[in-house]
Amino acid sequence: MHEKYLGQLQKRSSKRKLTDRLVSFAAIACVVIVLIPLCSIIFEVVNRGGHVINWRFLTDIPRGFNTEINGGLGPSIQGTLILVGLASLVSVPVGILTGIYLSEFAGNGRFPSSVRLINDILNGMPSIVIGLLAFLTLVLAMGSYSVTAGAFALSIIMTPIVVRVTEESLKLIPMTVREAGHALGIQKWKVSMFVVLMAAKKGVLTGIVLGIARIAGETAPLLLTIGGTRSFFGGFDSSVDAIPVRIFQYARSPFDPANSAAWGGALILIVLVLIVSVALRLIVEGKSFGTKAHTL
Repeated sequence: MHEKYLGQLQKRSSKRKLTDRLVSFAAIACVVIVLIPLCSIIFEVVNRGGHVINWRFLTDIPRGFNTEINGGLGPSIQGTLILVGLASLVSVPVGILTGIYLSEFAGNGRFPSSVRLINDILNGMPSIVIGLLAFLTLVLAMGSYSVTAGAFALSIIMTPIVVRVTEESLKLIPMTVREAGHALGIQKWKVSMFVVLMAAKKGVLTGIVLGIARIAGETAPLLLTIGGTRSFFGGFDSSVDAIPVRIFQYARSPFDPANSAAWGGALILIVLVLIVSVALRLIVEGKSFGTKAHTL
């Protein structure tokens, strides 16, 4: 009887080990499948655009292309950083606060359901439509293309992403965390802002990074809002250049140097998004380490 029981346990253990190995293999296979096209894209961009990257290309203004690369993407890089920065200044606080409201205060009433529906619609809205909205509301009203109009369009694209990821990240925090804060007599809004949000900060950061990555490569709304220029930043009510717009223009050129410059611009864009992502994560990890050290 005892031997029979041990045999059943061994069979169950063998089945669990086999299942665990199969699931692990499937997970690794899925990761490899995802990495293949990603690595292929990165290799292609580096191979085609890596040789054009130099200090002049990063700092000089765009110039004409004939048989060689003249000038660079200095104004485009500056314009992209300004546009993404301004859009993030609007989208991050609005998106986080809206996500907190939907997760912690709103419940499942008619109004929060309408807010979630509108947010999902905006999240799936074609960027060209948002560009048209910014063109009609700001460009025509101001009488010129501007940084403000471009940042406005990008903020509309980024905000729904931050809202959705923030809400879902906060919902993953156990209810016991909230109950612990309430048990100490802390007000609900303080528990939401300083306890629940801090516990979900890595997920919220992921939403911010996804939003920045999304708007950094947008071209259609910028074509309708910023105008494009070969000069550096001249004010919030003036035209500005951006890397996606310059890539679009260079990719259409019949000259090979311009096409190479477009690949170089794509590589710069990838590196900028990577730098921002790593920098944000280092800041969060640094704050987490500092908080733990202070607690100890």
